[in-house]
Formats: sequence, structure tokens, C-alpha cells
Amino acid sequence: MTTVIRNRVKELRSIRGWTQQQLADAVGVSRQSINSIERDRYVPSLLLALNFARTFDLSVDQIFTLEGKK
Repeated sequence: MTTVIRNRVKELRSIRGWTQQQLADAVGVSRQSINSIERDRYVPSLLLALNFARTFDLSVDQIFTLEGKK
């Protein structure tokens, strides 16, 4: 079984009307990192996940979910 982490970063960013650059500035990473996270090409560190949670005012598990694949 392969474990996959899904995220709602793009959805949450869009709801707030933020650009990738605005979100990147808010959490302290590059716009390219935001793009990679939104496309599920990069799994953020725990510290970055906590920064997303603080920025979106949500819990980490409301943004990131662990899914199993068979």
C-alpha cells in the first residue's frame, strides 16, 4: 500500500482570492514551491504545514489528508 498526502492549498488560496506569490510570501517560501505543493509534486515539511495552518486559520488536517492507495 502506498501512502499519498493530498492537500487543499489551491482551493483555500483561491477562496481567499490570493495569488501564489501572496501565499508564498505569507508562509515564507517561493511561488514555485506553492505551485509544486498545489500540483502534489512536493510534500511540505511539518513546519511549513503548520505555517499553512496558521495562515489559513485552520488545523493541519483540514488542509492536508493522508490517503492510502492499493
